[in-house]
Amino acid sequence: MAKECLITGKKSRVGGGYSNRVRATKFNPTGKRRRQVNLQKKTVFLPELNRKIIVTVSARGLKTMKKRGAYQTLKLAGLVK
Repeated sequence: MAKECLITGKKSRVGGGYSNRVRATKFNPTGKRRRQVNLQKKTVFLPELNRKIIVTVSARGLKTMKKRGAYQTLKLAGLVK
């Protein structure tokens, strides 16, 4: 399963490392590293459907669900009909 948020569509990204040595010498010995998304596996109860579903969402996606409502957000994402 891909590490991707179902609501926001966030994925992992590659970013450069940065150390204190860079500031002194302008040389980057750390190389690149993959930055993962803060994904959470949550069970959400939807009273409109009277059932629970398990979603893998980022922390930002959880805040979106809390603000808009779980059913409305998942409906816009195409996860619920």
